[in-house]
Amino acid sequence: QPQLVESGGGLVRPGGSLTLSCTPSGFTQELYAIGWFRQAPGKEREGVACISTFDESTYYTESVKGRFTISRDRAKRTVYLQMNGLTPDDTAIYTCAAGSTTSQTLCRMPASEKRGRWGQGTQVTVSS
Repeated sequence: QPQLVESGGGLVRPGGSLTLSCTPSGFTQELYAIGWFRQAPGKEREGVACISTFDESTYYTESVKGRFTISRDRAKRTVYLQMNGLTPDDTAIYTCAAGSTTSQTLCRMPASEKRGRWGQGTQVTVSS
């Protein structure tokens, strides 16, 4: 069964950092884009950062630009999300997703849709 294995969530103080990882396994065809989504209580799901597996082009939601960095290890096929300068507004369940789209299209998927392959999610809590 194809799956996306996530790790790295946890509790962090404001201003701190966390790095999430997403490793695909069991896929029999190319993954065109992989990214991270998040959803906080009372808010819609939001595409945070996505990366293309072909040219490594990236897309970020405006609120995380300059603070979060998405990257990919080609050999390991693992996607990382480095999160710096975390604030309580970043508290959410973060979920890795993959699809046959560009990075921009993946991250801009409407919150009412859930296409492609999704991980189980990992909790990120930013609190003092």
